[in-house]
Amino acid sequence: MQQSKQPWTEIIQSKSSLFSVNLAEVWRYRDLLFLLVKRDFITFYKQTILGPIWFFIQPLLTMLVYIILFGQIAKIDINNVPQIAFFLSGITIWNYFSESLTKISTVFKDNASVFGKVYFPRLIMPLSIVFSGLMKFLVQFTLFIIVVLYYTYVEESIHPTIWVLATPFLILLMALFALGIGMIFSSLTTKYKDLTFLLTFGIQLFMYATPVVYPISAMPERLKWIIKLNPLSGIFECFRYGYLGSGTFETSDILTSTALISVLFIIGVIIFNKVEKDFMDTV
Repeated sequence: MQQSKQPWTEIIQSKSSLFSVNLAEVWRYRDLLFLLVKRDFITFYKQTILGPIWFFIQPLLTMLVYIILFGQIAKIDINNVPQIAFFLSGITIWNYFSESLTKISTVFKDNASVFGKVYFPRLIMPLSIVFSGLMKFLVQFTLFIIVVLYYTYVEESIHPTIWVLATPFLILLMALFALGIGMIFSSLTTKYKDLTFLLTFGIQLFMYATPVVYPISAMPERLKWIIKLNPLSGIFECFRYGYLGSGTFETSDILTSTALISVLFIIGVIIFNKVEKDFMDTV
């Protein structure tokens, strides 16, 4: 009696299209994704005294520094928004983007030993970083919401708008941007290690080219168009306009950010797909 052939569970090919992203395979490894996210969350704070409380302490300390430097000394015009709410809004979303980008940019180097022993979709690693960062973001975002509620219903000094509903889309855009740029740098650093130092320094400079500690309205008119070329500018302005009810947000800004981020994400996937096939020879 002839036995029926069992379908293959894995097909490993030497060549594939640069545009091929096997999302079905990524979905089949969702348990691995969950375990990696859980590992990152537990191991990072396992040997700390305060544990996840650091999620609150970090943005609060950073906020105090910004209030002193940019609010009291530099006296940046923040459109009469309470300084605590203004600076905390920028810190909350910037931390998510910058930390995700930094970790994704070294994903090949940091996980070379694992990649060389076990097969799984390589895209799982950068995705796990994005989701791990999202957990930290949600904790800090809760702190920000508490501040917003206080200034909305107690002080009555800010007035949120309907654009708060765009929050999930804004988070998605930041994740895609971090993934796109991170995968490009991660792919390039397998051969050019100096780019790691360039990225570390570049992220610090990029923060000042992003409206984290200032609104676009505070910039000189001749420089505003340069700031708006930054894909994050539209995201930050939309986020603040939604929760703080202030800023110079225009719908065209978020559309521009969406287009630029989509292009960079596609480029990142293409380069990542190309390098993952032979990065073990150069890492």
